[in-house]
Amino acid sequence: MSQSEEEGEEFDLGISLEIVATVVDLANAVQDAEEGLLSGEDDDEEDEDEDEISEEMLTDFIDELNEEQQVALIALAWIGRGDYEPEEWEEALKMAAERNARGDASTYLAGMEGLGDLLSEGVGAFGLAIEEVER
Repeated sequence: MSQSEEEGEEFDLGISLEIVATVVDLANAVQDAEEGLLSGEDDDEEDEDEDEISEEMLTDFIDELNEEQQVALIALAWIGRGDYEPEEWEEALKMAAERNARGDASTYLAGMEGLGDLLSEGVGAFGLAIEEVER
């Protein structure tokens, strides 16, 4: 893999890795908070941190993205889930655009179990790594 491909310059996902990383971070924080509530954890300091990140923050962030970015997130999640291969990116984008015609990308994505992992896997399928994105 060439250096420019590793930096994401050769393949345009239609969304910056910084935005994807932010969605991954928010989705993981929401999932961690939900798991903490389900397991009955009672650590006051953790509760304060987890209260700061809510599903509403995640959906608000996604709602603020343009349609191309929302479609790219959906397609990346599908690739991460194994519905499409990286070679099928254009088809995934087309189907994601049709899926997003209702304008409910944030609700759809927030409802995906393990969204952060799916997006990380989707980006990883292109040889990119969310962990390397500066936050």
